Amino acid sequence: MQIPDDELIRTRTTLINRLQNWQDQASWQEFFDVYWKLIYVYAVRSGLTGTEAQDVVQETMFSVAKHMPNFKYDRKIGSFKTWLMNMTRWRITDQFRKRAPVCQSCSQSDDESNSTNADKLENLPDLAIPDLQTLWDAEWKTTLLEAAMGKVKRSLAPEHFQVFDLYVNKEWAPDRIAKTFGIAVDQVYVRKNRVSKAIKEEVERLQNVMA
Repeated sequence: MQIPDDELIRTRTTLINRLQNWQDQASWQEFFDVYWKLIYVYAVRSGLTGTEAQDVVQETMFSVAKHMPNFKYDRKIGSFKTWLMNMTRWRITDQFRKRAPVCQSCSQSDDESNSTNADKLENLPDLAIPDLQTLWDAEWKTTLLEAAMGKVKRSLAPEHFQVFDLYVNKEWAPDRIAKTFGIAVDQVYVRKNRVSKAIKEEVERLQNVMA
């Protein structure tokens, strides 16, 4: 299922506003559920291990929580999407720096130790390269679409979502789906369109007005 790019680059301002209240556990859980995978996959594809990526998720969420009470969104300055990406990049860089241990008391000379650590730091990935920007944009789209599909799936009769999944994702022929569920072919199209509309509306709900 394809959602237009301009509908997948916005973040819901109402959720951001609710995150300013640390006691709003439901909103923080929603934020985590939607964005943790985005941060994790981005960290892994940037070159971190699974364990390091998990640390990035935790540290990024902590940083977001720390900044939220005084966070003020201004679209003239930049999007929340970009702000979250930068927060994630900084945490990824921190993980790479941890791979370059500071030698307190070891056999090699100070000069050798400093040279080795400098070499490791010089080899840190350039997290501003276009490929990683493209990766973030792609994962952002995937994350929001998956979150929307999951929400819709939980709100519908299982059979209705199964019809949609078989038609759109598994690419079954409509007559095969109709035969499987014992329904008319036109009902396959009806259920597919209803679910598609519900997913699109949920994506828009998740993103709202923030460009």
